[in-house]
Amino acid sequence: MSAKMKDPAALHNIDETERPGHLGLLILLLLLVVGAIAGTRFLPPDYAFAPALGLLVLMAFAGVFFVIAYGLGGLQSAGKSRRPDMTRLIADTTGEALLAMDGETQVLYANAAYRDLAHAEDTADLPTIERLFAHPDAAEAIYRLAQAARERKSRSEEVRLSPALKAARGPAWYRIAVRPLDGLAAKRAVVWSVNDVTGDRDRQENVFLELQHAIDYLDHAPAGFFSIEPDGRISYINATLAHWLDHDLAQVGTGGLTLTDLMPREAAARLLQAPGNEPEQFDLDLRRRNGSDFPATLRHSVSYGKDGTPRASRTLVLPRQAVAAAAPQDLQAAESRFARFFNLTPMAIASLDQEGRIVSSNPSFARLFPALVKGQTPLAAVVAERDRAAVEQALQQAAQGSSGLAPVDAALDGESGKAFRFFLSSGEGVHGAAVTLCALDTTEQRTLQENFAQSQKMQAIGQLAGGVAHDFNNVLTAIIGYSDLLLAKYRPTDPSFQDIMQIKQNANRAAGLVRQLLAFSRRQTLRPHVLQLGDVLSELQMMLTRLVGEKINLDVKHGRDLWLVKADVNQLEQVILNLVVNARDALPQGGRIQLRTSNVAAADCAPYMAQDKSLSDADYVLIEVEDDGAGIPADILPKIFEPFFTTKEVGKGTGLGLSMVYGIVKQTGGVVSCDSVVGRGTVFRIFLPRYVPLENDQETKKETAKAAAADLTGRGTILLVEDEEAVRAFGARALSSRGYTVLEAGSGVEALEVLAGAGGKIDLIVSDVVMPEMDGPTMLGEIRKQGITAKVIFVSGYAEDAFAKNLPQGEDFGFLPKPFTLKQMIEAVKGAMG
Repeated sequence: MSAKMKDPAALHNIDETERPGHLGLLILLLLLVVGAIAGTRFLPPDYAFAPALGLLVLMAFAGVFFVIAYGLGGLQSAGKSRRPDMTRLIADTTGEALLAMDGETQVLYANAAYRDLAHAEDTADLPTIERLFAHPDAAEAIYRLAQAARERKSRSEEVRLSPALKAARGPAWYRIAVRPLDGLAAKRAVVWSVNDVTGDRDRQENVFLELQHAIDYLDHAPAGFFSIEPDGRISYINATLAHWLDHDLAQVGTGGLTLTDLMPREAAARLLQAPGNEPEQFDLDLRRRNGSDFPATLRHSVSYGKDGTPRASRTLVLPRQAVAAAAPQDLQAAESRFARFFNLTPMAIASLDQEGRIVSSNPSFARLFPALVKGQTPLAAVVAERDRAAVEQALQQAAQGSSGLAPVDAALDGESGKAFRFFLSSGEGVHGAAVTLCALDTTEQRTLQENFAQSQKMQAIGQLAGGVAHDFNNVLTAIIGYSDLLLAKYRPTDPSFQDIMQIKQNANRAAGLVRQLLAFSRRQTLRPHVLQLGDVLSELQMMLTRLVGEKINLDVKHGRDLWLVKADVNQLEQVILNLVVNARDALPQGGRIQLRTSNVAAADCAPYMAQDKSLSDADYVLIEVEDDGAGIPADILPKIFEPFFTTKEVGKGTGLGLSMVYGIVKQTGGVVSCDSVVGRGTVFRIFLPRYVPLENDQETKKETAKAAAADLTGRGTILLVEDEEAVRAFGARALSSRGYTVLEAGSGVEALEVLAGAGGKIDLIVSDVVMPEMDGPTMLGEIRKQGITAKVIFVSGYAEDAFAKNLPQGEDFGFLPKPFTLKQMIEAVKGAMG
């Protein structure tokens, strides 16, 4: 059924024909009404106003004339009559088929192109878009367009019809569009347009086919090709290279394949860092999916954007053998360059067969492994037994073509102590080589690591020992102090006096063990003085001779013009005694002990620095204690300075002797080392820094032995600050019994409160150093801020230097080390009070 259509003249311009001239009609009617009213109402009987009346009548007739003329269509402006002709001319001559519709059935206009497309000679039989494209292939698109027309929305679709709308043509593509027409009397007016785009589609298909051919040519080219993004993702790989490397093309472009899947990480990093301004050539071993190597030559370039940022690369891949066959002269030149590099490199490189025997090697390898080069010994045979299995496994994997093997750390068998890191890879079967081996000497690195680990271990043990010793000192101070208080109540003839004396003596023995722990942790109290080692050893010689016994010959050799050292003479004597006793115990059947001293200048330190990395090129005074005993086994030697480690029977040693030596020497600023050979003996070396006095340095020795005061009583107010209740109670009782007024505080914060209550009238402050909430040095700083100038005595189980740096600048204080006796405490207070 055909769509209804208006008069053909009305199709030219629906805007002008259907919209009446409302304003003109209103003016004409107004003139008609005015004339009629004037003629019937204002006509005078005497016709005095005849001229005016004539004018009004004329206006009325004019109004009637214009109304009749307008109604008959005889009046139109010149501009309006020309505009529909121009619009129709443009619409009819365009190649685009146009159809204007009011709703779904009323056709408002159709241009010549649409009538030709629809084969409609008579406008009465003009079909709509739905009828024109009533084809199964276009049904869905036409439905969506009709829906958009009903919703007054713009939409475009492309449909393929076979055969085309025009006869004698094959398949054709049409682009159909619909858009609403606003501002017309027809409120549902829309415009349909139809364009034949078959030519555009044919050209697109031709371009696509050409692209497919190009990709096919590249995919099956006789050379490999791939492209990588700047982040290492592979965006393209051709079928040839994927076949060579046994990779699945489906993984490419989905983020499933990266550059490190094709080559080792180091080679991938080198490729990504290539500048790309000019093509570069690389000889690399690509990695197949099964892990085997694929020797290849890569021609690599990178493109850059206008902003200078790198884009995807282009890399051509050729098998290395094919490159060598194509250019034998280049291969010969490359082999010459490689031979030069191979022989001059300091890295030890060798080629091995499947059993691990040397096929060829460079001079660096021959220098490190002479036994392997001269004979037919396999590599695993010269490796320590604990590392042999790892080396054999790596050799087997490399011989099978595996790539990306992790390096193997191994030590050589025997007593050389040499350690190496082996890098193994496939030898590609060149000249009978199954494995390529690179060896790096890591002996020095391993020694440094072991020394560092040992140092960390000793430091951790020292911190533990120091903490235990500090707490134990508080206990011993209370035991010794209360023992003194009890001894003051009993006479020597009383049976209880001896019991109390035994308690005090054992507490003193325990205090000696604590001092050894503090010496090991380097937190003991040292009183260093400038010493001449010759004088110290001369005073000790008689005691040492009696100590070693008659079966052992003690030989003391003094160096000439020994430099001065600064050390605690008592602790230094303890170090020498411990080393001599240790040497005596190593000679149960008798033997010889040598005690030697000498100067070691900075220029002569190199041999010692090679054995002990903690030494620096400085001037030292050397003390050597050597015996010709059985020696120390290699597995025990690293443990000799550890606390509580001993090889003696149970009950014959504490294991603190050498650890105390280690701690005292380190705290003094020196270095102690030990060399031992089983069956030949042991030598301990102590390096003490040379003391060089400055021009204005007035080093004075503080006399520690002073005559005891006859009267230990006194007067004054003393603030006793101690967090350990037993020690605080003993101290307060002891000082109170000597006539002092004692105020007590359990912490630094509490001490400030006591001072505030006393108004600052304190003569002496006796304070522990380590306390909760606020320690002693911090408390002293707060006291000085309040203007309190009382003298201070610090009490601690740690060395004086451990906290002196935390005190206010220029602060003077007394020091009383824990554990202390009642007499030592009273004398310290008496001396401070004056």
